[in-house]
Amino acid sequence: MGEILFLTHRVPWPPNRGDKIRSHHFLQKLMDRAPVHVACFAEDEGERQAGWERNSELASSKIVLRTKPQWLGGVEAILSGKPVSLTCFDNAEIRAFVARVIGTRPIDCIFVFSGQMAQYIPIDFAGRVVMDFGDVDSAKFESYAEDGTGPMAWIHRREGRLLSVFEKEIAGRADHALFVSEAEAHLFRQRSGLGDDRVGAMGNGIDLEFYDASDAHPADLGHRGPMILFTGQMDYQPNVQAVQSFSRQVMPAILSRFPEARFAIAGRAPADKVRQLDGKNGTIVVGAVDDIRSWIVAADVVVAPLRIARGIQNKVLEAMAMAKPVVASGCAAEGIDAIDGEHFLIARSVDEEASLVCGLLQNSGEARQLGERAKQLIHARYSWKRQLADLPALCGLPTAVTAGVAA
Repeated sequence: MGEILFLTHRVPWPPNRGDKIRSHHFLQKLMDRAPVHVACFAEDEGERQAGWERNSELASSKIVLRTKPQWLGGVEAILSGKPVSLTCFDNAEIRAFVARVIGTRPIDCIFVFSGQMAQYIPIDFAGRVVMDFGDVDSAKFESYAEDGTGPMAWIHRREGRLLSVFEKEIAGRADHALFVSEAEAHLFRQRSGLGDDRVGAMGNGIDLEFYDASDAHPADLGHRGPMILFTGQMDYQPNVQAVQSFSRQVMPAILSRFPEARFAIAGRAPADKVRQLDGKNGTIVVGAVDDIRSWIVAADVVVAPLRIARGIQNKVLEAMAMAKPVVASGCAAEGIDAIDGEHFLIARSVDEEASLVCGLLQNSGEARQLGERAKQLIHARYSWKRQLADLPALCGLPTAVTAGVAA
């Protein structure tokens, strides 16, 4: 049995944000089957030094602090004709590590997490390549361009166009191209011309033991009114746009019926545009929290009012796992195998978001039943074990844990 080279754009531990949660579980699944070498970037020194209980089980690792400023990546992109997403993650140390590992170890498979890292696949590598795109990033930038104006719209349009070409090239090179939902996989098949033998979906799961409401102590906002919650990485543009829209366009209608209602925004690194919402229209910007479960369990309703979204929203799965009623926009609900009106509620406009949230606040029994049905669905279909069952075979590995490899 050979070894695996695992390339990812961000340190896959601790699993404290959406992309890291997915890469963390992929990595652990592969480590249970074969020796794994990891090459990745860290956003800061704290992330680079972060400990992990399974670190000693890695065959080797290279964590590089990503210090290249975005403006320099942009200049390199213009001069080279490449997407900014690639030039910002181009690094000589990672290239040297990849060359050394492949040159000295029996690497049978390169597993690439996120499109930025596909540039490190050697042209002459003869082994298996499995590419996890997650989302169709080119389509995301196309959406940004359609939604924007001025120079940024041009930049996003360029990025979408160049990434689309790159994604097709990499998928053509890979044995398997994975996406987080069947909707994303279907979209990419249409854009690339590849069939379902090469392009497939492998969804996100939920740590069912961790997201157990009985283990969480409710957070206290210091008021007695209903609490509406949004969770996520709060410097991520779609999340910023979502809370701006909900605070400004939806909360006034909710407050007209429930004056004591509060909209809590919990998540790391809130951007200035998010912080400016604090104290307006019943909005409270919480920022980073020690235990997101405490906020989910304290919420009366969890919302996912994203206007631009791709793939599967972990924030929705986490709230559903904790039996909370969820109101999601259509794009935030896409990719989740659930039924509108039975497991969550889908709002198709800001007016409908207000109406559905108010309906749940008014009828606590209906809200409780919706949450319980959601929890049952997540437990039946969204464990990581179930979601990643096919991963070892795609990477050419045995499907059962092999003696001598950590379980």
